[in-house]
Amino acid sequence: MKLNGDCVKRELAVQELLAGRSEELVVIGLGSPVWDCTAIEDHALNFPLWGAMGSAAMIGLGLALAQPKRRVLIITGDGEMLMGLGSLATIAAQKPRNLAIAVLDNEIYGETGGQRTHTSFGVRLAEMARGAGFERPITAIDEESLTRAVQLVRFEAGSVLVNIKVSQDPSPLVMPPREGVVLKNRFREALLGPDALKE
Repeated sequence: MKLNGDCVKRELAVQELLAGRSEELVVIGLGSPVWDCTAIEDHALNFPLWGAMGSAAMIGLGLALAQPKRRVLIITGDGEMLMGLGSLATIAAQKPRNLAIAVLDNEIYGETGGQRTHTSFGVRLAEMARGAGFERPITAIDEESLTRAVQLVRFEAGSVLVNIKVSQDPSPLVMPPREGVVLKNRFREALLGPDALKE
């Protein structure tokens, strides 16, 4: 049950975000989002973070700038996003046309015991993104607004942030590889081809 207001099932939110995926590059913030996305598909173009809390958006920005013809999607949690708030200002200043952030906001730190995050006290990540310079950030709280959020994430040009209020259901513990070198090499090869590992 949510601490504050309406929400959507987190499993549904992740399924919808990744439905019909083709060649999008997906950076996944540590913890539950990694398990959520891996449960859908352990895709070679997923780059899950096992650590580096607060860095998902900046890693996504680097990819978006380096690969301007590829759609880059960041799927992360509210705790991870709160730790990296400065990245919103940097992304808005850089204005990549191919970057989208989807925050799975369950208002708790799910990996450390369920302590409340600041969003449970009224902090609004979409409004913070708007203040940084994102044009149309939104908060999704039900299936109708989730549909709009997914459309923005998948197709809207420019920097996009959607904050999706999700249930606090535990994620299935479906793990990708845990070795950083394995994940890096898998991602590089899927993105750049087998010769990328010869450098």
